[in-house]
Amino acid sequence: MSEPTEEPYLPADRFLDRELSWLSFNQRVLDLARDAERVPLLERARFLAIFSSNLDEFFMVRIAGLKRRIAAGVAVPGASGILPRDLHEQMLARIRELTAEQSRVFREEVRPQLAAEGIAVVAWDDLDESERERMSTLFDERIYPILTPLAVDPAHPFPYISGLSVNIAALLRDPVSGARQFARIKVPTNVDRFVTLSNGRFVALEDVISHQLHKVFTGMDLITWSTFRVTRNEDLEVEEDDAENILHALEKELLRRKVGRPPVRLEVDEDIHEDLLDILRSQIDVTDSEVFWLPAPLDLRGLSTVADLDREKLTYPSFLPKTHPELAEVETSKPADLFKALHDRDVLLQHPYDSFATSVQRFVEQAAADPAVLAIKQTLYRTSGDSPIVDALVDAAEAGKQVLVVVEIMARFDEQANIAWARKLERAGCHVVYGVVGLKTHAKLCLVVRDEPAGLRRYAHIGTGNYNPKTARVYEDMGLLTSNPIVTEDVGRVFNHLSGMTRETNYRRLLVAPHSVRNGLLKLIGGEIEHARAGRPSGIRIKVNSIVDEALIDALYTASQAGVPVDLWVRGICAVRPGVPGLSENIRVRSILGRFLEHSRLFWFAGGGEPIVGLGSADLMHRNLDRRVEVLVPLTNPRHIARISALFDLAFDDGTASWWLEDRHWVQRTHAADGTPLLDSQAYLIATQGGRRTEQR
Repeated sequence: MSEPTEEPYLPADRFLDRELSWLSFNQRVLDLARDAERVPLLERARFLAIFSSNLDEFFMVRIAGLKRRIAAGVAVPGASGILPRDLHEQMLARIRELTAEQSRVFREEVRPQLAAEGIAVVAWDDLDESERERMSTLFDERIYPILTPLAVDPAHPFPYISGLSVNIAALLRDPVSGARQFARIKVPTNVDRFVTLSNGRFVALEDVISHQLHKVFTGMDLITWSTFRVTRNEDLEVEEDDAENILHALEKELLRRKVGRPPVRLEVDEDIHEDLLDILRSQIDVTDSEVFWLPAPLDLRGLSTVADLDREKLTYPSFLPKTHPELAEVETSKPADLFKALHDRDVLLQHPYDSFATSVQRFVEQAAADPAVLAIKQTLYRTSGDSPIVDALVDAAEAGKQVLVVVEIMARFDEQANIAWARKLERAGCHVVYGVVGLKTHAKLCLVVRDEPAGLRRYAHIGTGNYNPKTARVYEDMGLLTSNPIVTEDVGRVFNHLSGMTRETNYRRLLVAPHSVRNGLLKLIGGEIEHARAGRPSGIRIKVNSIVDEALIDALYTASQAGVPVDLWVRGICAVRPGVPGLSENIRVRSILGRFLEHSRLFWFAGGGEPIVGLGSADLMHRNLDRRVEVLVPLTNPRHIARISALFDLAFDDGTASWWLEDRHWVQRTHAADGTPLLDSQAYLIATQGGRRTEQR
């Protein structure tokens, strides 16, 4: 009979708020924009643009959702114990601090340093006479013809302001009647936001337009003008259970997104005239707390144009992904036969260090072209605009192969593109399905069925990232290529569940959400607790984008209190409070941000000396564990297990640059106590071909 164990210590304030934690993540992005020592100048400008893009999405989804809860009268605090209205105020206050710091970094650091390198983002007043003439000509010939000035008067109601557009508000006076009138011009989005004056000199498009307003409002007196920008609730609400056809329901909702989404933020130039602001505030219907005064130019996403300049010394060193050594081209210079390579061994990939084009993409393309391949089954969550994966699936269907594609048309902000892909695939003869009603299909799976002399054989890819060749060059992701019959049979059963009427919940090797990922991980955590109590090797290491699931966090707290060392490598949101006496002394949390977006999800359990290691698509969030189809696959090759262990060792080494979560606050660590710069783990992996030069074979 086992000895009774103490109840775990789980105080009410043990969870950090997920929204405030996300803002801390975006602060880490801003830290990169401030890091003049380790981050090249143009990349710092890019991180300023990424910060803005991230914050836009946060308003469109998270702030919008919180406003809905408040409007509905929801007064129940979240897991962190903060009431919705109080959280809303805290979030807006924190955002004001962050955007003020972003503006300062751009104005006082990045912009002057760019100018010192001959790269200038200038205002109209900084242009010389010849530049002004050129911009006036550009306006007359290329910009003015596509502008649509909209006046507001009894015959013209206040126009709908589309989300995230940059606009010019003008206050005019009729010289005859003396009447004042408001007008709005939307800055065109099909013209570069920052107009190139010369190689390295840019001016904001709205600055060009605003200094030509006399040509737009001829005969009127211009009292004042300013720029503004509205952010709207852009989260889609499709009642999947009630929709006869989810595709048509989604298309209707996308149309609604364009014309009827409530505002959640109004950004205005800090010098805006009070009369203009009063009009905007009342007509757009925002509260004072939702107005953000910012220095021009608004919307620093446009800095990505500047960051794309070809200035080698001001960007990260060039990097070309390499073909995985086990998939390398044969001596005849022909591409490797992936099915031959995978017949007897699994291949563990890590992008972008391992080329996506010569591994996953080639896997699908070879399957499409191979006469021995009978069927291809594929999930698509997000892909690129000119996707070779989609083209290969089309080719396969047109060649007579059975092709099943599970398209997740509810992938946030990619819905329209995914509808287009779905229709293209259907026209080519692919079987296109949209997964299970009520669940998003987020799993990254590809299955190939091949007719070989010994009989039918399955080959599969299971990954952590999307089948997107473009993001595969900048997202760090991992994947397993395998012909293991147990794993590939499981993958086949997942596809049958997605495309047919099955209630499949049990798999021999895979963990599949929403049925077994949370419970499977809880069981593994419980196993580590038992190992620790029995004196066997114990330990938990998890790498995810986000961790907020209360049941899993409580299990990790319990493991820590049982003496299990817990390492959490989290890029974004983390609701765990590490290092709290009595609660989480044995938990460490690290975050790594840099050139590549750390996106892989990895799981490592000591297993009493026989590590249990896996990868997959699931973050530890409610939506991933309860409302999505996700897949985790265990690794069995000792070298692959050692490789994952080495990645965790690198991330948690005190000599590696990272952010450490200390109870409630993130602390950036870039230098040792003696001032020596710490190791950039991503640069190290580039230099060592993904760390393979140091692997024990």
